[in-house]
Amino acid sequence: MTSKDLLENWINAFQARDTERVVACYAENAVNFQVAAGEPSYGKDQIRRDTAAFFIAFPDAWSKVENLLGDGDWAAWEWIGGGTFLSEFGETEPTGKSFEIRGCGFFQFHNGLIIYQRGYWDKLSWFSQVGIPIN
Repeated sequence: MTSKDLLENWINAFQARDTERVVACYAENAVNFQVAAGEPSYGKDQIRRDTAAFFIAFPDAWSKVENLLGDGDWAAWEWIGGGTFLSEFGETEPTGKSFEIRGCGFFQFHNGLIIYQRGYWDKLSWFSQVGIPIN
């Protein structure tokens, strides 16, 4: 499989909001660095917790592929996505408000699994749309 094919598998799992399918795409020691979030997530267990928390808080989360590229061990996608804030997220109570933002993600693969992921999205736009205070 190419890196583009591997990323498509991850995207399909993410779009299905299937935490276990998403996590199955990662190596045990993978790193997921969502730049706007601050600290990276290290390892499958933390990635599982973070992914599950997002899907619980935004149970109708959706995304649409704008562009998808692959080159060697790397693949990237540009996306538009959104959802409705319906359950606790971190320490923030749900607001029932929806969001729609654009972003992009870069994925490095080794032996068919994600070893590094870096994502860029606008935290101010997302949080202000759903009513999460930015500290």
